[in-house]
Amino acid sequence: MVWPQSRPSSAAGACVGLILSGGGARAAYQVGVLKAIARLVPRDAPNPFAVICGTSAGAINAAALATHAAHFRQGVRGLEEVWGRFRAEQVYRTDAFGVSARAMKWLSALFLGGVGAHRPVSLLDNRPLRELLGRVLRFERIERAIAAGHLRGLSITASRYTGGESVSFFQGVEAIQEWGRARRLGVRTQLGLQHLLASSAIPVVFPAVRIGGNFYGDGSVRQFAPISPALHMGAERVLVIGVSGRMGVAGNERVPERYPSVAEILGHVLDSAFIDMLQGDLERLERINRTLDYIPAKVRGQGELGLRKVESLHISPSEELDDIAAVHAHELPRSLRFFLRGSGATTGAGSTVASYLLFEQGFTRALLNLGYRDAMQRETELLRFLGYDPTAMYGASAAVPTDLW
Repeated sequence: MVWPQSRPSSAAGACVGLILSGGGARAAYQVGVLKAIARLVPRDAPNPFAVICGTSAGAINAAALATHAAHFRQGVRGLEEVWGRFRAEQVYRTDAFGVSARAMKWLSALFLGGVGAHRPVSLLDNRPLRELLGRVLRFERIERAIAAGHLRGLSITASRYTGGESVSFFQGVEAIQEWGRARRLGVRTQLGLQHLLASSAIPVVFPAVRIGGNFYGDGSVRQFAPISPALHMGAERVLVIGVSGRMGVAGNERVPERYPSVAEILGHVLDSAFIDMLQGDLERLERINRTLDYIPAKVRGQGELGLRKVESLHISPSEELDDIAAVHAHELPRSLRFFLRGSGATTGAGSTVASYLLFEQGFTRALLNLGYRDAMQRETELLRFLGYDPTAMYGASAAVPTDLW
C-alpha cells in the first residue's frame, strides 16, 4: 500500500509529547486511545511521540511504549494484550489470608503502635505487579530507541517523601538538561523497575520504594505541573490522555442529600491527587497560550522571556468511569469486596475507590473500548495534531468496529 503524503510534513513535524496520567485501573482507558492512534497512522509510521511522560499507572504504559519505540504498533498491541486480560491478582495479593493479615497488621500499627507485629508498609502487597513488570518490560531497549532516534526521552514521575518534591526521573538525549523548580525536579538516570514501582505506589495502599537514599511514592501526589516534564524535554505539542469523565465547570454539582460515606471521601482524596492537578495545568497552559497571542513573536524569545506557545490536545472519557466501575464492582476479588463493602466503595458515588483497584478484565475491557471509541470520534483532529493530512490517508475513514472485545 502506498500512502501519499502519509508522513508528517516538515511544517507539522514538531516534537510531540505524550502525557499519561495516573489512575490505577483507569489507565486502561489510555490504552484504548493508543489503540485508535495505532490504527489511524500508517502501518509503517514511526513512533509519533518523541517525548513520553508517565505518572503512576500511566508510567507503566509510558515505559511499555518507550521500550517499543521502534515498533509503535507492536508496543500498543502488547499493552492491549495485558490490559484486556488483566486480573487483580497480577497487581496485588488477593487471597483472603494475605489481604486480611495485611489489613490487621496495618490497623495494629495505626491504633496499637504495632504491638505483636512488624510495622506493615501498606494495605496491599503489590509483589505480583513487580513480578509482572519484570517479565514483560525490557528497559535496555529505551537507550537503544534513543540512540536510534526513535525516542527523544522518557520521564517517570514519583513523589519524594523526604522533602515532598515531585521528581521526574528521565532518560533521554544529551541535549535534555536536568531542571529544578519549586517542589519539582528533573533528574537524569537509567530508568528501571524501581522507578515504575515508586511512581505507582499509591500512598497507604502500596508500599513506598527506596531509590538511592530516599523513599518515593505515587507520582500523582504533589505533581503540581504534570505537563512540565514534557516541555523540559523539548515537546512542542502535547497530547494528554486523562482518566476523568468529570470535565464540567465547578459549581454545577448536585446538592448532596446525605453525609458522604468513607468511600466518597477517600474517592475525593484520590481524585484530588490523580486528576485535579492535570486539569488545572491544562487550564494554565491554555491561558498562557492566549496571553502569548498578544505578544509579538519576535519578542517572545528575547532575553529572559523565552516564551513559546505549546499546542495541546486533551482526550478524556466521554462517560463517567465511576458509573462503569459500579457496574463491574462485583468483579473485585471477594476478599477485597469484603473490606470495601462497609465503606460504600462498591456502590453508587463511592465506586470511585473501586475504579482505581478494579484490575479485572470486565472493567479494563470496558475502558479500552471507551478510549478507542472516544479517540476514533476525533480521528481528523488527532491526525492533524500528529502532522498528517486526513484527506490523504486512504482508509482512515473506513468502517471502524465500536468494540475491541
